[in-house]
Amino acid sequence: EVIRLQTAISLRHNQQDIGKTFKVLIEGDSRKSAADFCGRNTQNKMVVFPKKEGLKPGDYAMVKIRDTTSATLLGDII
Repeated sequence: EVIRLQTAISLRHNQQDIGKTFKVLIEGDSRKSAADFCGRNTQNKMVVFPKKEGLKPGDYAMVKIRDTTSATLLGDII
């Protein structure tokens, strides 16, 4: 019950970030897709977004959030 409540709270908080743009430190490839990077924004939230040529782990990217799960923000490089 506690985990279910925490998941719902996390999803609500992450939904507030949809439409916002964050500076994201690229950590590496996404666990679910080699076509995506993952990294963390300035709030230490995990962000997953499609790779762009010329970027690599350790670089920063400006990412606009388009969707979310309870644990991960999903976005696109702008």
